[in-house]
Amino acid sequence: MNTADSLVEKFRDKRFKITPQRMGIFKILEGNLEHPSAENVFDKIKKIYPTISFTTVYKTLDILEKMGEVLKITIDDERKHYDPNTATHHHIICLGCNKISDIEGGHINPTLPDGILNEFIPSRYHVSFYGTCKDCLNEQ
Repeated sequence: MNTADSLVEKFRDKRFKITPQRMGIFKILEGNLEHPSAENVFDKIKKIYPTISFTTVYKTLDILEKMGEVLKITIDDERKHYDPNTATHHHIICLGCNKISDIEGGHINPTLPDGILNEFIPSRYHVSFYGTCKDCLNEQ
């Protein structure tokens, strides 16, 4: 997981403009284990920079994802979340409250169908488990 300062350097290396708003977005992501959506990041940064647009947040997250600095986790077409932890790990996702939690380490080794490695060389993988968390079960 990168620090806000290291993200600034990586943006500068790619010749992206560093604004106070982008620096604020980097700080929100730094050490964030909540897997925030773009809307979550926007709600937090808007308290600091009331004139910031959602587009600025979304484009910054998109750039970070393309640079490999965050992982985009898609629950469905309407719900995308961002994970600043790009180390190999997997997720459990509650379909009730949408909470995303990490499964640390690369303990899950998916088996690919026979012959697929002749046609495809995987560079990384990600496994997500969907279900109902303990809190949502207790509310039922």
